[in-house]
Amino acid sequence: MVIESSVAEKEAVLDVAEKMCVAARTAPKTRGIDRIITAILTEIDLEKLATKMDALGHKHDKQFCTRNIRDAKSVRNSDAVVLIGTKTKPRGITFCGFCGFENCSETQQKGGHCAFDDIDLGIAIGSAVSIAADNRIDNRIMFSIGKTAMEMRLLGNDVNKILGIPLSVSGKNKYFDLGAFHPSTTV
Repeated sequence: MVIESSVAEKEAVLDVAEKMCVAARTAPKTRGIDRIITAILTEIDLEKLATKMDALGHKHDKQFCTRNIRDAKSVRNSDAVVLIGTKTKPRGITFCGFCGFENCSETQQKGGHCAFDDIDLGIAIGSAVSIAADNRIDNRIMFSIGKTAMEMRLLGNDVNKILGIPLSVSGKNKYFDLGAFHPSTTV
């Protein structure tokens, strides 16, 4: 049997995407509390995400527009996108203040977010992209994908921080040297 490179590469991307989700799950968490949520988008779901990114890009300010419309093109050219997010809830640490409030009780009263959830998300993201890098899968962490995924509630209603990682195999990394966005040359 001959397996063509395009088939082998696509299967490798999906295999690595799954391993990235595992790496995010097993990454160290503050006080051992795991609030990380992951998902993998492929095919039609990539197009749905990119379409929503375009829509949000045209709806908001120029800086957001620039990033979202450019990154939507990257999503369309990807084999998969890994989403990694976190639910936020204070951990009950009495002497902390990392979130900017005096304690967890004040954080809850004033609608703040536990800084440790953000730290855990960063560690999970780092673990995940290291798997992609170790397997030579092109990737880039994108806020714009995460923000759009939050708007679409792709990881559920109670996940309020998400970052997206598009994945691709090609002769040149599609996610770097993206160039400047020029509104007059698009759509």
